[in-house]
Amino acid sequence: MKILSNVSNRLIRSAKKNNLIKDIYSRDIGLSNIYANNDTILQSSDLYELIQDLSNQVAMAIPVVIDKKGNKITDHKVLDIINKPNNYLTGFEFSKLEMNTFLAEGEVFTITDGEELHIAYNVQTKLLADLTVKYEINGQRIPSESIRHIKNVGTQGRKGVGIVDLAKNTLESVLNAENVLTTKYVKGGLIAFLLKLDAHINPTNGTQSKLVNAILDQLEGTRDDNKIKMIPLGKGYSIDTLNSPIQDDNILKYLGVYKKDVGKFLGINVETYQYLLKHDLEKAMMYLHNKVIKPYLKNKSDHYTALFFTPESGYSVEWEINILDFVPYSTKTNIGYNIVRTGITSPDNVAEMLGFPQQNTEESTSIYISKDLMKIGEKNATDDSLPSNQKDKGGDDNQESGE
Repeated sequence: MKILSNVSNRLIRSAKKNNLIKDIYSRDIGLSNIYANNDTILQSSDLYELIQDLSNQVAMAIPVVIDKKGNKITDHKVLDIINKPNNYLTGFEFSKLEMNTFLAEGEVFTITDGEELHIAYNVQTKLLADLTVKYEINGQRIPSESIRHIKNVGTQGRKGVGIVDLAKNTLESVLNAENVLTTKYVKGGLIAFLLKLDAHINPTNGTQSKLVNAILDQLEGTRDDNKIKMIPLGKGYSIDTLNSPIQDDNILKYLGVYKKDVGKFLGINVETYQYLLKHDLEKAMMYLHNKVIKPYLKNKSDHYTALFFTPESGYSVEWEINILDFVPYSTKTNIGYNIVRTGITSPDNVAEMLGFPQQNTEESTSIYISKDLMKIGEKNATDDSLPSNQKDKGGDDNQESGE
């Protein structure tokens, strides 16, 4: 075996020395492997769409500060930091990046200096003897009160698990299968030709090498539009077309099965989600919300509360999602009509929901009931328990106040 290997090596070195391999085999096609990491996972269109649906919904959530009595504080300094975290990312972009990193790696490190927010990378963690965690970046220690380790907990509490690790084998095989198909057609279907010679290939035969190169040039020239190439061959030469080793049907069948599996590592059944997208957008968004978004925002809320407030303060940071954002506009108009007719809320609330400016008048901010359109608490027209004489009196009052 070693003798054969040595002979092969000598032949290859001899061929390289005479540039035969370079001359004949220089027009090749390479298929490179793709390895799963934070950047490559977005190269799959289906996975990109799913991750975007998740992170966009998170980024659309509105942060609020809650005091110890449960009241919302809309002008707290913490909200200014969250909405404008730093000079290079908006609040929306920061939230998306934080979520995308969390989905990919299963964990994200958010740090603050009291005025800005940043996402830290290459963070080393170490559990100390007193059961506190030591954080370092390139040997520089980060105060534990300035950093939060938001993680998707698997089987250990010190490290999160993300799709890059959980679905590494499946993800890489899917990405490479997609890449093979794409590369095939980018390269013109990977068309290859086999040149048959009656004579032996001779490394020292310059005429033979030039002829082969001329044939290659002619074959490559067939890509020109509106041209027909005729390649005259001498005695002992023939050209056969080689079939592509890439079998599209088999790859597509493979992708049809395993691409759906990748979504499950994000907590989503892709088939269920795709079905809901086709039939009911609201249910599809609520599916994502209940399966992934709501648990993530709860976890994020706990970490941000610990990042900005002490337990004694009683303050917390939470995120609110307007579920009506998932409702089609036609449904919103029906909701608005029914709300006005049943007196659950005021016309200004309906106007805000539908995207119209609020009137901010006494009438538009009052709550009305049924077709009488009378203010609740100020009219007795609907109170059947009143004596008939008081009903009449109430009716007169109503007419006078209406005038």
